[in-house]
Amino acid sequence: MEKQFLNAFKEALEIEDRDVALDDVFREFDEWSSLGQLSLIAMLDEEYEVVIEHAAFERLLTVGDVLKEVQKRLAS
Repeated sequence: MEKQFLNAFKEALEIEDRDVALDDVFREFDEWSSLGQLSLIAMLDEEYEVVIEHAAFERLLTVGDVLKEVQKRLAS
C-alpha cells in the first residue's frame, strides 16, 4: 500500500521532478497550496474512501502521518 499511496500523493500534488518519502513534511513542498490540499483530500476520498476532517488534517505533518491516518480510518 505504501508505494501506491506515495504515487497517488505525488499525482494529487502534481509532483513530477522528484520522489516523495514518508518522512517528508508535505506542507514544505513547493507544490503545497490550498488547491493542493483540496486535491489531496479528494484523492483520499476517491482512492481510499477516507475523509479526514480539517481539524484532524491540520495535525498531520509528514506524508507518513497522512498514510497512518488513512490506515487507521480504514481499520476502524
